[in-house]
Amino acid sequence: MKSVEKSGRTVEEAVESALSELGVSREDVLIEVLEEPSRGFLGILGGRDAKVRVTVKKEKVELAKEFVLGLIKKMGLEASIEVRSQGDARILDIIGRDLGLLIGRRGETLKHLELLTNVVCSKGAGEAKRVLVDVSGYRRRREKELEEIARSTARRVERSGKSIMLEPMDARDRRIIHMALQKNNRVVTHSEGEEPFRRVVISLRRGQGSEPRKEKTEY
Repeated sequence: MKSVEKSGRTVEEAVESALSELGVSREDVLIEVLEEPSRGFLGILGGRDAKVRVTVKKEKVELAKEFVLGLIKKMGLEASIEVRSQGDARILDIIGRDLGLLIGRRGETLKHLELLTNVVCSKGAGEAKRVLVDVSGYRRRREKELEEIARSTARRVERSGKSIMLEPMDARDRRIIHMALQKNNRVVTHSEGEEPFRRVVISLRRGQGSEPRKEKTEY
């Protein structure tokens, strides 16, 4: 990491000088005060300037990649990471063979890996607001699977007229279900229960979809 040491009459003056030389903003650096300023005897003799060391933080994505690759190595797996953008987020897609251990049952291990990765890189610099972790495109496959579950369950509800409660899901998966049926005028969706057992309920819409959706969906 690049760093410089600067002096100034005040700590703030020294920091500003360092930021100017590095060409970065304050939120992208770590600041160490090496020496506090002093005025000296009678404010004239023996005065001392403030001295600081300013170090540029690593990028969030760089920290995230280092953490994930280190974890993969300790697990005895071989993989590489491809980074792509999605709005203000960055997706780390882990590419390799026999990586099911990183995904877990219905993506549970992957969710925990993503959470830990964001904790590790939260103090990093850069424009990325969040880092998402995927394994060989698993999340997209899971999204398509959930969309099909939503549509097929909606058809069952339409035929029987009875509400159906799906299995417990996290907020991300529930949102996919809600969004998949948002334009279906014959059914409505809402969520019930407390985490981690919160479920999506799909019900027949009153009036068989003749009215537009008015209720607010809770994920």
